[in-house]
Amino acid sequence: MTINVGGTFFLKPGSICRMVLMAGLVGMLLPAAGCTSTSTNNAPTALTEGPRDTGSYPNLNIPPKVAAKQLTKEETAANLAQLKAEEQTQIAKGSGVKAPANSAALNTLAKTHGADTLKQIEGKCDPALDPSCN
Repeated sequence: MTINVGGTFFLKPGSICRMVLMAGLVGMLLPAAGCTSTSTNNAPTALTEGPRDTGSYPNLNIPPKVAAKQLTKEETAANLAQLKAEEQTQIAKGSGVKAPANSAALNTLAKTHGADTLKQIEGKCDPALDPSCN
């Protein structure tokens, strides 16, 4: 009988609405409580005191020196035109690497490529794979 009393008290439609309303009210009031302040001086410190040299790095009041001469618009356009021309010559040449025609060659390459690369990286190179190997 006690279970039924508790169930009807906590699960009535009116009580659920009251619980949701209270949770919403508490959810709105808690963030607002964090915005209160006890400071008597409302002006920011930087506006009242101004910039000052503390002797520590970096001093943001001094503009940094330029490391290199900046490119003019003409130099930028010339470099861009040169890059576009080189791109067109590479496109005209086409790719120099030809893929193997059959899948068996690709499978063999996949199986051996990792081991061959590790040998070269670790210094145990194969002269057949790398002619500059000693």
